[in-house]
Amino acid sequence: MFRRPVLQVLHQFVRHESEVASSFVLERSLNRVQLLGRVGQDPVLRQAEGKNPVTIFSLATNEMWRSGESEEYQMGDISQKTTWHRISVFRPGLRDVAYQYVKKGSRIYVEGKIDYGEYMDKNNVRRQATTIIADNIIFLSDQTREKA
Repeated sequence: MFRRPVLQVLHQFVRHESEVASSFVLERSLNRVQLLGRVGQDPVLRQAEGKNPVTIFSLATNEMWRSGESEEYQMGDISQKTTWHRISVFRPGLRDVAYQYVKKGSRIYVEGKIDYGEYMDKNNVRRQATTIIADNIIFLSDQTREKA
């Protein structure tokens, strides 16, 4: 039933060259991230010399689960893990909107790609950094916080 549409999608993402014409394979890949969470700090706008400006802020996402060995669904302790993400916005229009309207505690949805990079800290030590490069931000209304 789903075999034909799945194959059509796969053919759109993967394109193989004939082995007679060439020995390499040209493939498309996907680097996509979707996050829904709360902003941890007001954004900052940075611009290194000779580079494009960037708006940076942190976003917290939470995972919750029940622990315990009870057979009843209601029983057990609730555990939670918070993960912090560094969000960078380079796109000119979105960068300015994010800087102006993203605020600490806001609930937002971010789409983008994951990027792994390196930088030198103040002590001249090489550090690794994982960043989400945002290409879309959706501001969500937060009725519980608006009423307070």
